[in-house]
Amino acid sequence: MSADPARAALDRELLAWMGEPWGAADEAPPIDARFDALARRLFAFQVARCPAWARFCAARGRTPERIRAWREIPPVPTGAFKELALRSFPAERTVKTFRTSGTATALRGELHLDTLALYEASLLPSFERFVLPEIEGSDERLPIFVLAPAPDEAPDSSLSHMFGVVMTRRGAVESGWLLRDGSLELAELLCRLEDAAAAGGPLLLCGTAFAFVHLIDALAEQGRKLALPAGARVMETGGFKGRSREVSRGELYAGLEAALGVPEARIVNQYGMTELGSQFYDSVLREPETPRRKLGPPWARVRILDPESGEECAPGEIGAIAVTDLANTGSVCAILTADLGRSLADGFEVLGREPGAEARGCSIASDIMLSEAPA
Repeated sequence: MSADPARAALDRELLAWMGEPWGAADEAPPIDARFDALARRLFAFQVARCPAWARFCAARGRTPERIRAWREIPPVPTGAFKELALRSFPAERTVKTFRTSGTATALRGELHLDTLALYEASLLPSFERFVLPEIEGSDERLPIFVLAPAPDEAPDSSLSHMFGVVMTRRGAVESGWLLRDGSLELAELLCRLEDAAAAGGPLLLCGTAFAFVHLIDALAEQGRKLALPAGARVMETGGFKGRSREVSRGELYAGLEAALGVPEARIVNQYGMTELGSQFYDSVLREPETPRRKLGPPWARVRILDPESGEECAPGEIGAIAVTDLANTGSVCAILTADLGRSLADGFEVLGREPGAEARGCSIASDIMLSEAPA
C-alpha cells in the first residue's frame, strides 16, 4: 500500500470496486456519480504529484479547481510516455516498468508502477467476463495456450504479465507458453491442441494477431487443419499490421476458422495498451446476440474526440479514442490514443490508426520475432 495517505485511500476504494460483482447496477446512474467522484479526486491527486501533467493541464485551463466533471480531464497523448516519466509517486518506489514494443533504437513508452495490485485487480474480472463468461465467478480452470513470450522472457511486457496472471488464475495443468525465444513451438502446440480437442472441453488460445498469422501460415505449409471443440475460443490482440504485410481482421478470422475450426463468433479481440491499467474486449462471447463492440470495466471510460477541436464527437462519428482509466492511480488517468473509433451503443468500435501514427507495437514485435526465427 502506498505511503501517501491520499493515494492509499484512493487505491482502497478502487480495489473494493474491482472486487464487487458486475451487474445491472453498473449501468445505473449511481455508477456515473461514483466514477465522476473518484476520477476527479484522482485527477487532483495526480496533478499535485506529477509536474509534467500539471503543466499540460494548466496550459489547457483544465485544473482540478476548474473542471466540473470527469469528461473535462485533458487526456495525455500516448506519445508523451516515450518522452516523460509520467508517474505520480517517487521514482525510488517503482516496482515494475512496462514498456511499449519497439526496436533497439526506437524510443519506447513506459508505464511505471509502484504496485501491481490495481493492475491485476482490474485485468482479471474484465478478462473473465468477456473471454471466459461461462466460468466467471467460479473456480473452474481450462487449458490456456499462449502465443506470446512468458513473463520471465519478456519482463517489461504488460501483455505477457497479463497472460501470466490469467494463466495462474485460470490455467489448467496442461496449459503452456508456445512462443519461446522468438520461435513458435508448432509441434508442441499442435500436440497440445489435438489432445485438448480429443478431450472435448473448453480451451483458450490467445496471443498477438500476427502470432496467429504465423500459425495459420505454418499449418498451411504442412497442409494441416484442426477441428477444435465447440468450447474453444481465441483471444487476439495487437493489431493487424506486421512488418512483412498487413492482414485484415476478416482475413485473420477466416483463416482461424479454416485452420482451427473456431468460428468468428468465438474470436475475441482485446483492445489495450501499455499505458493503460485496464483493457477492453469484444462483446461476442458475453453478449452473442448483440452487435460486436468493445466493452470494458466500469472504472474505465472511453470518449471519442474530434482530433482537431478535442471536443467529443456526436454518437457514431469517427474520432480519436480517449480513455479515462481509474486503474492508473500511479500514473495519469486520462490517455489519448492514436487510434480512431466511434461509439456504438454502450461500447465502441476501433477503426484503425490515425494517419501517420506508428503501427501498434506488440503484434509487429511478434511478426519480427517470428519472421526472423530459424526454420
